[in-house]
Amino acid sequence: MEYRRLGSAGLKVSELSFGSWVTFKGQLDESRAIELMRYAFDKGVNFFDNAEVYAGGDAEILMGRALKKLGWRRSAYVISTKFFWGLHDGPNEKDTLNRKYLMEAVDGSLARLQLDHVDLIYCHRPDPQTPMEEVVRAMSDIIDQGKAHYWGTSEWGAEQIEEAWHIADRRNLHRPQMEQPQYNVLVHERVEKEYAQLYEKIGLGLTTWGPLRSGLLSGKYAAGEPTDSRAALPGYGWLRERWTDREREIVVKLGAIADGVGCTLSQLSIAWILRNHHVSTVILGASKLEQLQENLAATRVKLNHDVVAAIADVVGGYSAHK
Repeated sequence: MEYRRLGSAGLKVSELSFGSWVTFKGQLDESRAIELMRYAFDKGVNFFDNAEVYAGGDAEILMGRALKKLGWRRSAYVISTKFFWGLHDGPNEKDTLNRKYLMEAVDGSLARLQLDHVDLIYCHRPDPQTPMEEVVRAMSDIIDQGKAHYWGTSEWGAEQIEEAWHIADRRNLHRPQMEQPQYNVLVHERVEKEYAQLYEKIGLGLTTWGPLRSGLLSGKYAAGEPTDSRAALPGYGWLRERWTDREREIVVKLGAIADGVGCTLSQLSIAWILRNHHVSTVILGASKLEQLQENLAATRVKLNHDVVAAIADVVGGYSAHK
């Protein structure tokens, strides 16, 4: 496992990390969550991703219990959480980044995680109804209070990120350090084009999610829908509805490339992302130990120029990496 700086920050995160979206409580109980977290940590993973909204707060509760039982040294791992959607329907509690919500939401997350601080906090989506300065100041104040070390965004546009950065810079506040976008061989425009100027200009780090396009790039949906897959879970049918016929055709061709490399399609997809040096970490999700083992092994897959060119040709002439 290699460790990469979080953009321009001094913090180092493992190039592969472990996330809790969909799987924690939805597919993993406490014992299995502990099993997978322990395996990931033993293989060098030091970053574990979460969010207030995952499983209605239960993902944080489950991860907090797991951390207590695992008993790891607090300085040995990095924990994140994210805010926006909220857990209640009040006018100041849902789909917002107002100061009242943010200051109370972080306390709720810390209580569920049984921690006195998290390392990374994110604005899970932009909020056009709250002034940007209010958002920036609240996130900065959370850091000043010692409840987090760095703050960032998730699925924000480049202009929004830069606006927040400049407000923080002018007001001598903590600047946004990282963005958490979806990034994979099928979804790459934002990371490769829209954010391009931000890596050097403001030192933006990336903690990317969705490396397998919610399972499509694992190849397991080629013969149908496995009953134990996340797309088969109640309430998650929208995942498969997003997949296009063109994407399914691309997956078949990428599978042939993976066969030629001697790795699985999942490993090929993750290795492709790791070639991008702007990516600080790739967040993996897994409901089974075998999945996690397979995906963590992607660090051993090295893609040469010819393979990268073949992937670019399959996805329409796009070349993500030199």
